Amino acid sequence: MGAVTPADRRPKQDRSRATRQRLLQAAVACLAEHGWAGSTVSVVAERAGVSRGAAQHHFPTREDLFTAAVEYVAEERSTALRALFPQGAQGPRGDRRAVAGALVDLFTGPLFRAALHLWVAASNEDQLGARVTELETRVGRETHRIAVELLGADESRPGARESVQGFLDMARGLGLANLLTDDAARRDRVVAQWAAMLDEALG
Repeated sequence: MGAVTPADRRPKQDRSRATRQRLLQAAVACLAEHGWAGSTVSVVAERAGVSRGAAQHHFPTREDLFTAAVEYVAEERSTALRALFPQGAQGPRGDRRAVAGALVDLFTGPLFRAALHLWVAASNEDQLGARVTELETRVGRETHRIAVELLGADESRPGARESVQGFLDMARGLGLANLLTDDAARRDRVVAQWAAMLDEALG
């Protein structure tokens, strides 16, 4: 019997990567729809179309699965946002209002809802709390970096960093308001006003 070559291994690695991605996407969807209590590894595995054993091979614990899922989808959203505005607010597709609206959208979809369920669960579970705090620090830092980049903010300018952070805090608040009712009309007016304020603050 011949030796296994790298070419032989690649399809298996590709299948493994695809399984992992399906699990991560299914985990965020489950968390957004069912909350922490209703999102078990078994539920996620069934939604992803894989066995529970396969899920636990990739993610030994429930905490591993859901923290990895939120981070993975956050990275996917960041990549998509950068692709949407490759030159930021200075590019042909982007003024600050368009960029601000896209950034606010980060806080109004399934990912934000899933992350919120994870935060609430973490506030009551010590083991999960430490991991989610670390995750939120990383994701928050990356979101701030993207906002600075896409808004064309010069953080050496007095007040620029605080203006961007204030905007992101406001965006999170709009995301919370949107959880119970469709807040799109009010949100659009608020985003337009914040974009004007950012133009003034960031130059």
